[in-house]
Amino acid sequence: MAELRAAGLIIFRRMAAEIEYLLMQTSYGIHHWTPPKGHVDPGESDRETALRETHEEAGLGTEHFKVIEDFKHELRYSVNGKPKTVIYWMAELLEPKTPITMSNEHQDYKWLPLSEACELVGYPDLIKALKECDKYLKQQEQ
Repeated sequence: MAELRAAGLIIFRRMAAEIEYLLMQTSYGIHHWTPPKGHVDPGESDRETALRETHEEAGLGTEHFKVIEDFKHELRYSVNGKPKTVIYWMAELLEPKTPITMSNEHQDYKWLPLSEACELVGYPDLIKALKECDKYLKQQEQ
C-alpha cells in the first residue's frame, strides 16, 4: 500500500512581544484549519513540496520568510485506511504585515497565538507540532 505523503511550513510571525501562527481553513471537506501544506509530487523532495505549497496556498515565497533549518516535525496518521506522513518545517515571516494571498483551496486564514491556534486545529498531533514550535522558539530566546 502506497503511503500518502505531504509537506508544509508552520509559519509564524512576531507581533510586538507575541508569536502568532498562520492557519488556513480549507474550502473542502470539514473545513479544517492547518498550516499551508500539500501532497508531494513525483520527483519532488519534501522540502520542495513545502516551499511550493506555501507559495501556492498562501502566496508566500522564499523572499517572505526564513526557514528554521534545525526544526522539522513529522506527523503520522491514517487517512481512509492509508498511512500518511506529513513533514513540517518552521518558518518566520520576515515582514509581519506581509499579505496572505489564498488559493481556491482555502476560504479563510488567521494569525493566532499558540493557545488559540491549538484550539482551532483540534487535532492532537498538530497541536503537539505547534507546541513544539513554540517551545523551540522560547528556548532560542533564552
